[in-house]
Amino acid sequence: MKQRSIENLTGRLSLRMPQRESLEALQKAIATTPGILHPKRDVPGLLEALKTEFATLTDFERDFPSLCFALATGVGKTRLMGAFISYLHLAHGISNFFVLAPNLTIYNKLITDFTPNTPKYVFKGISEFAFNSPKIITGDDYETKGRVFDVFTSVSINIFNISKINSEVRGGKSPKIKRLSEYLGDSYFNYLAELPDLVLLMDESHRYRADAGVRALNELKPLLGLELTATPFTESTKGTVPFKNVVVDYPLAKAMDDGFVKEPAVVTRRNFDPKQYTTEELERIKLMDGIRLHETTKVELLTYSRENEVPVVKPFMLVIARDTTHAKQLLDLMESPAFFEGRYQGKIIQVDSSKTGAAEEEMITRLLAVEDHDEPTEVVIHVNMLKEGWDVTNLYTIVPLRAANARTLIEQSIGRDLRLPYGKRTGVVAVDRLNIVAHDRFQEIIDEANNPQNPLRLKQVILDAPSNTEKQKSVVVPPNLERLINGKTSTENKTTSNPETLPIFKNMAEIAVAQIAVSELHKLQHQPSTAPTSKALLNNAVQQRIIESVTEHLTTGQQNLPNEQEPVDVAEIVKKTIDLMVQQTIDIPRIVVVPKGNVSSGYKLFKLDLSGLNLQPSERDIILQSLQTNEQAFMNSQVGLTERRPEDYIVHALIDYDDISYDDHADLIYDLATQTVDYLNSYLSEDEVNNVLSNNRQLIARTIYTQMTENFWEKADDYEVEIRSGFTPLKSCAYTVAENQPIYSYRDTIADKSKIKQMLFGNFNNCLYPLQKFDSDTERRFAVILERDAQKWFKPAKGQFQIYYKDGIEHPEYIPDFVAEAEDYILMVETKSQAEMADKKVLSKANAAIKWCQNASSHLLKNGGKTWKYLLIPHDEVKENFQLNDYLRKFEKL
Repeated sequence: MKQRSIENLTGRLSLRMPQRESLEALQKAIATTPGILHPKRDVPGLLEALKTEFATLTDFERDFPSLCFALATGVGKTRLMGAFISYLHLAHGISNFFVLAPNLTIYNKLITDFTPNTPKYVFKGISEFAFNSPKIITGDDYETKGRVFDVFTSVSINIFNISKINSEVRGGKSPKIKRLSEYLGDSYFNYLAELPDLVLLMDESHRYRADAGVRALNELKPLLGLELTATPFTESTKGTVPFKNVVVDYPLAKAMDDGFVKEPAVVTRRNFDPKQYTTEELERIKLMDGIRLHETTKVELLTYSRENEVPVVKPFMLVIARDTTHAKQLLDLMESPAFFEGRYQGKIIQVDSSKTGAAEEEMITRLLAVEDHDEPTEVVIHVNMLKEGWDVTNLYTIVPLRAANARTLIEQSIGRDLRLPYGKRTGVVAVDRLNIVAHDRFQEIIDEANNPQNPLRLKQVILDAPSNTEKQKSVVVPPNLERLINGKTSTENKTTSNPETLPIFKNMAEIAVAQIAVSELHKLQHQPSTAPTSKALLNNAVQQRIIESVTEHLTTGQQNLPNEQEPVDVAEIVKKTIDLMVQQTIDIPRIVVVPKGNVSSGYKLFKLDLSGLNLQPSERDIILQSLQTNEQAFMNSQVGLTERRPEDYIVHALIDYDDISYDDHADLIYDLATQTVDYLNSYLSEDEVNNVLSNNRQLIARTIYTQMTENFWEKADDYEVEIRSGFTPLKSCAYTVAENQPIYSYRDTIADKSKIKQMLFGNFNNCLYPLQKFDSDTERRFAVILERDAQKWFKPAKGQFQIYYKDGIEHPEYIPDFVAEAEDYILMVETKSQAEMADKKVLSKANAAIKWCQNASSHLLKNGGKTWKYLLIPHDEVKENFQLNDYLRKFEKL
């Protein structure tokens, strides 16, 4: 399989960067020593050849060639196993694989992940396996499936627990797999050992380093061993013993830097002296602070799910106890009335070896369901029972009450707990962080984390002493229209400091009619020909249509009104409701731009910016060592063919990208390749240029491709702007606030501006929401200007506009800071620091917003509406002596 096919396989399997590097390392190993896949080979000779390519490889540590891929937990080792099998079969015809699990939990998990139509199926994206999926043979069914020919597939994957092959049973007999089977005519173990192309994949390979495990694997005589682990070392009485066969090392610190896992933070209190407390007092303090963090995180996750319309993640807290007696004492304490008034009774499980029978089954059932939002467990107390295979994404707080000095415990416990619930970092600190409560060992953990040999790097979180006002809650703030229709503020917004508005509707019957009317009015948003703007709702024919719809609801019994003494005037209530909706709405059309006719695309000719490119020729095995972490990295020459022309290195790397066609773009890519070679020739000799291109072709190609995307064009016979909605209802906003926090007036000058994001502001007259949150004091001051000069305004919620901008190859949603309506225009406003005004991402957002405003204006002006304009305002220009018209003249972006 050539490099281009590797790239193709990477894309089909959606591999992450460390997974891709591991696959490329395997390809490199085979390309360097082709005889590695031949049954009759010189194993010592293979080792010597590979040692020249991999600086960390000094010994196979087995009788057969075995390569270790050390990847941090959470990166996706099981998915990588699927990539290894796909590559070895498709590129080299390997058909027999043996996947080894260290325990029953991982054994069952592997069987599930290798089974088609399961959520984490490892071959998802491999078309060759779509209809003829590999045959899965397990330690439970090998006697009946093991040697049965399957006409539909040529790939067999054996999945076994290590105990099946290296354990001795009573009476000194061999394990069952090694015994003669009348059905098979031999032992299944011998059958596997005689296969000419058996490849062994070892999950959690640090578990197979004991003498019995090594001996059993050597007896299997595989062609090649591929080891995966997050801990490439063993512990001995003399200390840590690193593996000698590592070819890829992707430690936890790197996974944190790359955003594949949560970021751990060690937690203590400010000015805390643990020596002032007894052991029992200290444990109680840590548990209570852990619960404080847990509850805060719970609210943050709830708010995040509401803002982003994603599933709610239910967090839980893990308490690490010394022993089973200690665990029971902690359970009794945390479920007692003395601990947060007994609110956690029934929400805690104790996980240890003290449980048997039905109690053990209940414990395991609850533990496995801890990610389920409907499962009540919020705290897990465990005594060293949660080993490999228990993979959860919703652990956010750890309270260690037992010594945990061993590096293995840190890597396997904290490392496993760093899995992300949404699969990637969100950019929200609370959603992306794991808290480790360690008041008594804060400095020790910090020092250990800063040890260059330790895989962790931790941030620090200092807690203030607990207060009665720090409890947080999630607040949903509906728009004013909903509040006014319902006759009062929602129960979640009782803290509003606005004076109560006189009710518009006199009783519950009138409110019910108004609610039906709103429901019918919302249907008209999707009928832009009937209601091109919200003001079209004032049309007599439209009003009569709504009155008839509401009347039909009432007369047909679709909705019954509360009993009231006074009759309900449906027509009058509908007119009041429509007036309210028009007053409380700024026309935001839903716009879709659709290409019509023939569509073509390509890249413009352009001059490359190579000013940041200063690559130098290199020899193999260049070692790079970070001064910050002492972590080493290695830069090696790439294995590949020598090209006839230097430009061909770049051309062949560029056409690996799926959206670059050689036939369509040959002139452009050769022009770009020539520009690059000319640039390299300006400071390198001919031989050095070839060296740089050979070693860095992918890096250079990525640099060029990034600039190509900026010069991409698309052309259609025509583009049609479709208006799907003439106006859109305002979305509710979700905020996290302290439970007893006061609502501040928007005119209040805030002394500590760093805390403004934690505050809610009210007392508005022209805002379409009763409460708002600001990201900066600049935004608060601009709200003062809008309250004075705008007819109505608000800060949009996510999803209100559905404007998407280009950010590299991604197209995230743009959420403007403000929307404001004046007498003659509607403004979309973004305030930025002066330093960000020319930022590429800021300008990309602005361009997307300007196009939206142009299309919205075109629609609205044809239908009696107002023009939309986009303002990008530097923060230091937000001053109360400026009028809104001044900002329009000075900062409108066209």
